[in-house]
Amino acid sequence: MFESISNLLNESKTTGIPLHELIINDEMEFHNIPKQIIIEKLNKSLGIMKLSLEKALVEDFELPIKEASHQAKRMLSPGIFCGNNLKEAVGWAMAIGEYNSGMGLIVACPTAGSSGTLPAVLFKAKEILDKSDEDILNALVVAAAIGAIIGNNAMLSGSEGGCQAEIGVASAMAAAAITYMAGGTHLQIDNAIALTLKNLLGLVCDPVAGLVISPCIKRNAIGVVNAFLAAEMALSGVTSIIPADEVVDAMMKVGRKMPYELKETGKGGIAATKTGKRIRKSLFSDIL
Repeated sequence: MFESISNLLNESKTTGIPLHELIINDEMEFHNIPKQIIIEKLNKSLGIMKLSLEKALVEDFELPIKEASHQAKRMLSPGIFCGNNLKEAVGWAMAIGEYNSGMGLIVACPTAGSSGTLPAVLFKAKEILDKSDEDILNALVVAAAIGAIIGNNAMLSGSEGGCQAEIGVASAMAAAAITYMAGGTHLQIDNAIALTLKNLLGLVCDPVAGLVISPCIKRNAIGVVNAFLAAEMALSGVTSIIPADEVVDAMMKVGRKMPYELKETGKGGIAATKTGKRIRKSLFSDIL
């Protein structure tokens, strides 16, 4: 497995092997399995992502936190400030987030709490760019590799590094994927990852009542906007002064310095507000 983002991108650039092919070849060698097995697993994940979105858009879950229910469909109306494509993608991410909170089957990418960001960005980018099923599969390969590298060098869970490690990484995976899908260069992919992670650096994990509902679902929406923006910036020639690998290292150090109250314990941030405490008490009054 590639040790760093730069290692992955440089090898692809040096050898001339397309990024997705290089990643698949490495996976074949690392696990000693044929390519067909890898493709089948990827297609299965894509299928679950697609099904989770389809079901999320037709089912209406009553979530434990009543105030957070029925929010996604409100984003499926015509845009006012956001273009319709972006607003719809945001609605898709929120819908999958609600579907996850309603115990629907999702793909943890990289976690269940951040499961809406990557599918929403991938499917919307495929639609915007008029790409094929093979193109979206190749983009998913890139997203998966970036997520794995970040996980190996930093963290992926809110309990270890705050929401920067969940929504932040999901957003970076998505930005890398669509930058690649759009034909971006290796440097542009690195920039997209770096810009995405920097934008959410230090984001805390503070679930109200300890449930992966609020603010988690709406942070999936922020992850979508962040991914599209970072990809747009990178493809336009905007660069990050700090390379992606160094941003990952900074994220790890920030996550380690976060107090435990801000790492998925439900004891800090918005979870500790007056309203947050009221919701927690209303849900768990019998055990508090």
